[in-house]
Amino acid sequence: MLHRTMPPLRRRHRCRLLAAVVVIALSRPACAFTELESAQIGRFQDYLRIRTTHPSPDYAGAAALLLPYAASLGLRTATLHFTPCKSKPLLLLTWPGTDPSLPSVLLNSHLDSVPAEPEHWLHPPFAAHRDPATGRVYARGAQDDKCLPIQYLEAIRGLQAAGFSPTRTLHISLVPDEEIGGTDGFEKFAQSEEFRALKVGFMLDEGQASLTDEFRVFNGDRLVWRLIVKATGAPGHGSKLFDGAAVENLMDCIENIAGFREVQFGMMKAGLRGPGEVVSVNPVYMKAGTPSPTGFVMNMQPSEAEVGFDFRLPPTEDIEDIIRRIKEEWVPAHKNLTYKLMKKGPMHDLAGRSMVTPTNASNPWWSVFEQAIISAGGKLVSGG
Repeated sequence: MLHRTMPPLRRRHRCRLLAAVVVIALSRPACAFTELESAQIGRFQDYLRIRTTHPSPDYAGAAALLLPYAASLGLRTATLHFTPCKSKPLLLLTWPGTDPSLPSVLLNSHLDSVPAEPEHWLHPPFAAHRDPATGRVYARGAQDDKCLPIQYLEAIRGLQAAGFSPTRTLHISLVPDEEIGGTDGFEKFAQSEEFRALKVGFMLDEGQASLTDEFRVFNGDRLVWRLIVKATGAPGHGSKLFDGAAVENLMDCIENIAGFREVQFGMMKAGLRGPGEVVSVNPVYMKAGTPSPTGFVMNMQPSEAEVGFDFRLPPTEDIEDIIRRIKEEWVPAHKNLTYKLMKKGPMHDLAGRSMVTPTNASNPWWSVFEQAIISAGGKLVSGG
């Protein structure tokens, strides 16, 4: 259980790691890196070369690299299997504190990456190519988010070299399946006895890269919604014009949602809101047409059509307004449109509050984090 005087744990706080000693993507010649930095980048490249992309992430390969890496720093390591039949290990690394009775700190990262299409890459996505002129490293998963465990571990290496010993116990969780919803990863972990035994008081997760001294703080996670819209209508010959065709009805839906998307994107482009403060909505697939041996029948209007959208809603968004838009504006029943809405994650905590972390003096953890950034010469800016 969490310490009662502390704010409730948020599962997906998105903040940048505050003491990272690895800087991967600086625009400077490769020869300007020190021997230590070059070794750190080499370990980063080794991790990037392990193909942890879906649909078949090499979790065993990642574990074989990261567990000895952590053990070499004197960290305790454990491999948890919440879905043994699926071979999806969760790696837990621990740096014991001098006072284990205190609530601990948890740093999270995920092992998996989204798929890569090599033909669209300038450099092979699993080669971890390092540009000799700039020192930049190119690979699938470099920022999302294989850089994090390397930063975590190398930060620990630097702190140990400086003679630092943490008062609180520090845990690093490396979880599977984040890119496909986390059902067999952090979700099962957060519900487990192993998680409760960690007594977590503060957690940091992935964020976005910054090439300046500004740390963008993400103190609330966007909700993930999947909207599938299906249209029906009378089939007809391709030469005819008539009202109520399935694809026509679906196009009306797509155009209305596209207008909403344009407004949200416009606010972001104008700098009125950050990327995490707008509702992002993107069409991800469409299905329509009458199949033929060579593709589709081109002179036939189909009776059904379908489209899927990926929505991401900031915790400050008026959820009821979005639901109203879906029902009344985007997918009205009188247009022969139906929809299925799949929601991922809770909209409120157990007390009915918005799922955000307070970024003021009411949160004792925030004050410590803020002071650490300032003392290191950094600046804090809102990321949404």
